[in-house]
Amino acid sequence: MIHPNANDTFTVRSVFIIGADKKVKLILTYPASTGRNFDELLRVIDSLQLTANYSVATPANWKDGQDVVISPSIKDEDIPAKFPKGFNRIKYYLRMTPQPNK
Repeated sequence: MIHPNANDTFTVRSVFIIGADKKVKLILTYPASTGRNFDELLRVIDSLQLTANYSVATPANWKDGQDVVISPSIKDEDIPAKFPKGFNRIKYYLRMTPQPNK
């Protein structure tokens, strides 16, 4: 979508993050009039590296050092071995743990 008063030859700025497995992990596209948010790019890279190395996900607005979500595929009996810092069950499917690499 282009603003009706914008020059239709303006380029957009896209950021691609490609993982070690050579698969695209993230695509962000910004209009020419908007600068990229490097804090967000670093946050996403931290999240991608964390989730690639541990069985976790990062919640919305997560920042490095905050709690993460334990993957639902991890059985409760396996949590103490994988996450020795403990965990907090919010719902049966939502279990939080301190960031494992901190």
